[in-house]
Amino acid sequence: MTASTLFYSIIFILIISFIIDKFLDALNTKRYSNPIPQELHDVYDQENYLKSQRYKKANDRFSSIASSISLIVTLLFFYLDGFAFLDEWARTFSDNSIIIALIFFGSIMFASDLLSTPFGYYHTFIIEEKFGFNKTSLKTFFLDKIKGWLMSAVLGGLLLSTIIWFYESTGSNFWIYAWGIITVVVLFMNLFYARLIVPLFNKQTPLSDGSLKTKIKDYAQKVGFQLDKIVVIDGSKRSTKANAYFSGFGSEKRVTLFDTLINDLEEEEIVAVLAHEVGHYKKKHILFNLIISTLIMGFTFWVLSLFIGSPLLSEALNVSTPSFHIGLIAFGILYSPISELTGLVMNFISRKFEYQADNYAKETFDGAPLISGLKKLNKNSLSNLTPHPAYVFVHYSHPTLLQRYVNLTRQ
Repeated sequence: MTASTLFYSIIFILIISFIIDKFLDALNTKRYSNPIPQELHDVYDQENYLKSQRYKKANDRFSSIASSISLIVTLLFFYLDGFAFLDEWARTFSDNSIIIALIFFGSIMFASDLLSTPFGYYHTFIIEEKFGFNKTSLKTFFLDKIKGWLMSAVLGGLLLSTIIWFYESTGSNFWIYAWGIITVVVLFMNLFYARLIVPLFNKQTPLSDGSLKTKIKDYAQKVGFQLDKIVVIDGSKRSTKANAYFSGFGSEKRVTLFDTLINDLEEEEIVAVLAHEVGHYKKKHILFNLIISTLIMGFTFWVLSLFIGSPLLSEALNVSTPSFHIGLIAFGILYSPISELTGLVMNFISRKFEYQADNYAKETFDGAPLISGLKKLNKNSLSNLTPHPAYVFVHYSHPTLLQRYVNLTRQ
């Protein structure tokens, strides 16, 4: 294979991926006006159903424009030898390969984020604001950006530096060490995410004593699930949309409730939602996902080790000096079809797990409040009740509301 063939393979992958996404979007858009399934007739009244259609169409138009501009900018960067220019510029600062890579990737990420900021602003302060979701202030919006940059610089920089150091020190075996260090970081983040990361962006307070806390603790005791930490997060500082999740293991295990969830749902519905999350834990879905994602990551690093040393990767981007960071860019795009396939498999498994967690909530608590809670959450977020099956297959990690309703009401 020549460098030219490799270059056009990269361009082909970028364009085909874009076309597939737009095709799936078009299929999904055609179903926006479909009648609401009879089982979900009580989710929307006519006014809110029309509002949900306007919301989805507004997001589709925005996404189409944003993704088209992103593709055009990316293709121009490839055709104008942007990576070669950036590589040469980074080399004017140092001869150290790690510093060069940090400047190279840091510049790409910073420029990319700057270009995406106007789109993020428009989506937050125009679309989300128009439909009553946005609660983010300008100060919070830009502080989130700055914090994100700092986190990426510190964590991303350290990980990238470590991987390159292993590559230069151990050669083709670097993937084993890189896989190990990334695995340790992922486990650490899973353990201490709520303690270290969340406080940078949100305020967490213990759930106040009262009937809700009592019901949650009674349920946890009933199913033998030790739960000492129940916290409320101020999700309403950014959006009216609601959520709840478990995080951590062992002594760091906790359940986090968005304040919007507490405001939107009845107590029985909140406990039912938490019963679903407990189901994930009891069925060992969290452990399974952690193991599978770790194995996929190891496979990815192994494949990377087979190709990263090839000068063809750098030549394909018209870079005269072969390097790890240039090879990583080319490899990342060439590997993306495999990533898409593993993503499809993981989404399929995730949807199966959601059914199992729903069934666990039904068996150990009650299916009715889970159904009513899911309906409210979908209504309050103006969700699409009639997505196209192909779109669901590719993009959804959860079954549709209708599928979950049918499953929960099955005898």
